[in-house]
Amino acid sequence: MEKSQRSDGGATAPSYPISSVDNALRLLLLFRDCDSVRLTEACAHLGVAHSTAHRLLAMLVHHGFVRQDKGTRTYRPGPTLVGLGLAVVQRMDVRVLVRPFLTRLSAEFEETIHLVELEGNQVRFLDSVESDRALRVAARTGKVLPAHCTSAGKALLAELSRDEVHALYPDGRLTGQTGQSLRSLRALEAALDEVRARGYATNFEESEEGVGSVAIALPAQAGHAGAAIAVAVPVSRLNSKVETHIVRALREVREELGEVMG
Repeated sequence: MEKSQRSDGGATAPSYPISSVDNALRLLLLFRDCDSVRLTEACAHLGVAHSTAHRLLAMLVHHGFVRQDKGTRTYRPGPTLVGLGLAVVQRMDVRVLVRPFLTRLSAEFEETIHLVELEGNQVRFLDSVESDRALRVAARTGKVLPAHCTSAGKALLAELSRDEVHALYPDGRLTGQTGQSLRSLRALEAALDEVRARGYATNFEESEEGVGSVAIALPAQAGHAGAAIAVAVPVSRLNSKVETHIVRALREVREELGEVMG
């Protein structure tokens, strides 16, 4: 028997569909685009009688996939549906979740974008999208650097309390990468206070000569604490106007990821 293509471009329909299951799933997909659904809207969407739509919604309510507002009588996403979505996101590799945002930022700025994770007092570069420009910052995927020498590392350290930061540097000494690197815990504390006040971190030739970057920590929800996105730019192109533009874009990405990550 010939299979029909789904209207959303997904997999083909099964040869022997179960109409009640299909209708229930179509109802759930309706909440992807609507905050709430009325019984009449469910009927129109499915093309079924009121009694059929009511029975389907009652079963979804029973399992917690939707809930009914007693005042308006409308149906809204329930705890089971929300929890299922969050559970899927929690099990996703953060690289898979963030990769489209790295690609978008790289296209917008034509610069190299890094996804970075905090590991003690160091950072590991989990993923990168490298710029196509002749003069560019190279991808650093897999590389490990001192956290205090990178914008992403400082953004992540600023998420910690002062005591937690001190615990990462018990002797108070910091190893530098260049002549611009922070060398003392006191200097790091001052830098982190500035990051907390501004909401983002910068790096001007602290990890590598000629390289600058701007970074922001990602939302801590959904098990993805300890990761940040950095836009890496040759210092010859990183002026105050570019920095402001990057910060605005990073904040938008953080907000979008916050919605996705719950």
